[in-house]
Amino acid sequence: LSLLACLFLWLVIHTIIIITDGLNDELEVVDAAVVLGNRVELDGQPSDRLQARLDKAVQLFEEDFFKYIIVSGGTGKEGLDEAEVMKNYLIDQGIPENRIIEDSDGYNSFMTAENSKAIMEDLDLQSVMVISQYFHISRTKLAFEKVGFENVASAHAEIFDERDLYSTLREFPAYYSY
Repeated sequence: LSLLACLFLWLVIHTIIIITDGLNDELEVVDAAVVLGNRVELDGQPSDRLQARLDKAVQLFEEDFFKYIIVSGGTGKEGLDEAEVMKNYLIDQGIPENRIIEDSDGYNSFMTAENSKAIMEDLDLQSVMVISQYFHISRTKLAFEKVGFENVASAHAEIFDERDLYSTLREFPAYYSY
């Protein structure tokens, strides 16, 4: 019983830390932001979650927090390239095309971190900010640190829905798998 109680307490404390870390943006001027992919609707538009991530990137780009935006995602079950959809959305919002870099092989957070590291090294970019849902920030920062980034800045998409409870609980085992 005490082992179960300790495990439950660990889950609760870890979840509070994940939520707190994710909701407290660590904004600083960096070379590039990385927007992590999410589902694309069948009509080719970003899902609400993905649009919220992109809108946060637009806001921070306009506030001069970074010069480049890496959009990272894979091809989902809908058959659409998340990175391409993200790039098109950003262009529609007025972001210059030459400031957007596509990573169509970002099938998970760790692959996004690895791909972003390679892209940024090629362009001689050093500092990075990750943009995702609040519950996803801690694990994303961990992935970016593991591939060699120092001081990973972060910003969360300003959207909340009922799936956040499940998604937040899922981050507990996902974080430790990284």
